[in-house]
Amino acid sequence: MPDPRIMITLDGRGRRQYRSGETLAGSYRFDSVSGDDIRAVECSILWYTSGKGSEDFGIYAFWRYSIDAGDWIDPRSPGRFSTILPRSPLSYTGVIIKIHWTIRVRVFLVDGREMLEDFPFWLGSLPDVRVVKPIAP
Repeated sequence: MPDPRIMITLDGRGRRQYRSGETLAGSYRFDSVSGDDIRAVECSILWYTSGKGSEDFGIYAFWRYSIDAGDWIDPRSPGRFSTILPRSPLSYTGVIIKIHWTIRVRVFLVDGREMLEDFPFWLGSLPDVRVVKPIAP
């Protein structure tokens, strides 16, 4: 049997750039895993920084489904997520710091293993400062 996988898709033809206040919606599904193998599923919309200095991390939206809580988890049916995106922080690709947004789906299996999949997207339309040319004197 192949290794289990998580597939995340966005509504709206897979567009990956969004503005503040827009709705981010989509679905996730599992491949090569049965319902009896899954203990819990978490879906989150989050941002994190990378680059120099300490890294920051924020969870904007979070959903958890667990068989212990009585939730029905059927890997044959896609799970759904939907949220209105915030004003900040906007995605940013700077020289010193970068701000990333992602959809993260995490699956906890009965045997103790975990599966994790990130699906990055872009919030806002700040320019990539690494490609801006300096003004000549």
